[in-house]
Amino acid sequence: MSLRIKSEYLKVLQDLTMQGTPSILLVSIAEQELYHQKDGKSVKTYVISTSLKPPSCRENSWGTPLGLHRVCEMIGGDQPLGMVYRARKPINCLYWECDVEMRKKNLITSRILRLEGLQPGLNNGEGIDTFDRFVYIHGTNHEEKLGTPSSSGCIQLSNQDVIELAEGVPTGTHLFISEN
Repeated sequence: MSLRIKSEYLKVLQDLTMQGTPSILLVSIAEQELYHQKDGKSVKTYVISTSLKPPSCRENSWGTPLGLHRVCEMIGGDQPLGMVYRARKPINCLYWECDVEMRKKNLITSRILRLEGLQPGLNNGEGIDTFDRFVYIHGTNHEEKLGTPSSSGCIQLSNQDVIELAEGVPTGTHLFISEN
């Protein structure tokens, strides 16, 4: 599956006259998987959850945005596994320590890889901007839902996997999200 998505990615790069990055992340919404490739070789496939709603780049749609993005910021490298974040700041509480009502919510945990859309008119611009929508790759307190759509637009990984991914890709890495 990642070959078809990689072809889509390469076509977008060509259309935008952009160079690729040594590491790339390819997301299949259909398969609920994230493929990490480095220097053209597969590094790892991660089980993820994307949005419970249909894919969308529109503000307030709660859909996972499609197209080419870059990881523009890494947050939480000095925090323990399970740390909960609000407004990209650790709240000094691990998700299993939170009260029952809070644990029912989809919490942002462990690491945040903040995303910036790179396709003007699709995921970059007024009303459709991935960065302004605060769409991330992050850990979740509901790891049992990974493999099925369950997020509010973000790409969720297990806490261990998001830490591994954050340590394995540099800021600037391309992320391409496909419905395929």
